[in-house]
Amino acid sequence: MSFLSGRKLVYVVNAVAGLAIFFFGYDQGMMGGVNTSPDYVQTMNLGFSTYGGSSEGYVVTITEPTRQGGIVSIYYLGTLIGCLMGGVIGDRVGRIKTMMIGGIWVIIGAALQCSAQNLAWMLCARVINGIGTGHLNAIVPVWSAEVATHTSRGAFIAMEFTLNIFGVVVAYWLEFGLGFIGDGRSPIRWRFPIAFQIIPVVVFMILLFWMPESPRWLVKAGRNDEAIEILRRLRSDISSSESDEKSLEYEGVANAEFNAIIEVVQLEKKHSKIDSYWNMFWGIGSGNLHLARRVQLSIWLQILQEWVGIAAITVYAPTIFADAGYGARKSQWLSGLNNITYMISTLLAVVTIDRWGRRVGLWWGAIGQGAAMILAGAFSRLLKDHPEHASSYGGAAASFIFIYTAVFGATWLTIPWVYPTETFPLEVRAKGNAWGVVGWSIGNGWLTLLNPVMFSRISENTLHIFGAVNFLSIPIVWAFYPETANRTLEEMDLLFASSSPLVWDEERTFKKLKAELGGGKQMEQMVNSVTRDSIN
Repeated sequence: MSFLSGRKLVYVVNAVAGLAIFFFGYDQGMMGGVNTSPDYVQTMNLGFSTYGGSSEGYVVTITEPTRQGGIVSIYYLGTLIGCLMGGVIGDRVGRIKTMMIGGIWVIIGAALQCSAQNLAWMLCARVINGIGTGHLNAIVPVWSAEVATHTSRGAFIAMEFTLNIFGVVVAYWLEFGLGFIGDGRSPIRWRFPIAFQIIPVVVFMILLFWMPESPRWLVKAGRNDEAIEILRRLRSDISSSESDEKSLEYEGVANAEFNAIIEVVQLEKKHSKIDSYWNMFWGIGSGNLHLARRVQLSIWLQILQEWVGIAAITVYAPTIFADAGYGARKSQWLSGLNNITYMISTLLAVVTIDRWGRRVGLWWGAIGQGAAMILAGAFSRLLKDHPEHASSYGGAAASFIFIYTAVFGATWLTIPWVYPTETFPLEVRAKGNAWGVVGWSIGNGWLTLLNPVMFSRISENTLHIFGAVNFLSIPIVWAFYPETANRTLEEMDLLFASSSPLVWDEERTFKKLKAELGGGKQMEQMVNSVTRDSIN
């Protein structure tokens, strides 16, 4: 698509990236419906189904919740392996090729899943599918961030996550509709939705042949001529009617960005020991780049994202609505409507993520989510204690689940995915984002294994635990997560140059180094001066 340039090209890149994120959302949402399919439950020996009449259809009863959780959670073992593989490959061979490799893994895994005949087969297929998803999760957000401008980086990734939740919506309603085929016990009810995920991945892989490589990776690889050419295309919004003067202005913007990338690459190459996961995790050889700090921030933000409760809502929403007093069919309807609310709420993130910043979004999101979770649990308890008020308490519990989902979609859904794409040096950016996916895999795998047990043992008190985690996250973000919105990717080395991990110290050091940069100092001189200042 060499005829495209400027914003049009950036929009196309993000639309293509959005296909991969759509698949990611679809793949996550799909298992919620698969778990309610009578044929799937019987094939995997998870329980049994009973006929609840024409209004309810066949309702499954799970007698092996640990096995059910294991099938869901083993996928995240695959994403953990895949993201680590993808991070290495992405930094070595580029973003485009790595996304192609991830797509191949996904197609093989999906084909094996939809044809699974027993538990062992399904578990192996889930791991393979997860490996492919891990590749894509590690690289697609990085690719998007590296082509966007620093003032629109968050909004573009937020738009992609609108497609992510659209994937959840499509998965849910597709499976809901398939439940009406025959008597609801057809294998198509779960095999077809699993196979359907192959379609967006194939389209995504085909379109990648026309997509530009990340100019930042090209500089890292020493392919400077290609990098500056792509940067000029990305930063140019020139029509044939515009003057040569305007053309030179856009070219100057691209050249300034290119020079900043060159300077940062030269600095980072002096820290050659950082280019391994082990050294990144422990900060070996990173000096004032403080990679270990950035790794921990990325991992724990993603773990927190799952522990604020979304893993439970996405997969086990029908269970939550059933606990609130609704029948099986009505619970499914409510879960589907909740997913639509979820998707619409992500549009608020597109507008606010760059204007309000990452920290404000995480703060107000945690307050809204925590309050909604605790109140949903409280009304569920009241429903059990006072069944005569089922319509009032059940409706209140369901409403707070809707509120929780809407607030999460506007805040915590997107920010933990944006943050790791911004904070790492170019030299290890794919590996850095992979560490974020490691945190996401740990949080998701941990909770999808625990969720069925928690809901079985402590019921609505599960929601109180998640509500408490939301409030605990507020001081953590306040103290340790500096603002990254409206700062260039090249400025992140200055932001994390402080010897202190506390936000106020990092901001003070950043302000000082930024002033020195304006005074003509080189990036390397400034970062190195932090050590001398801290020693003195």
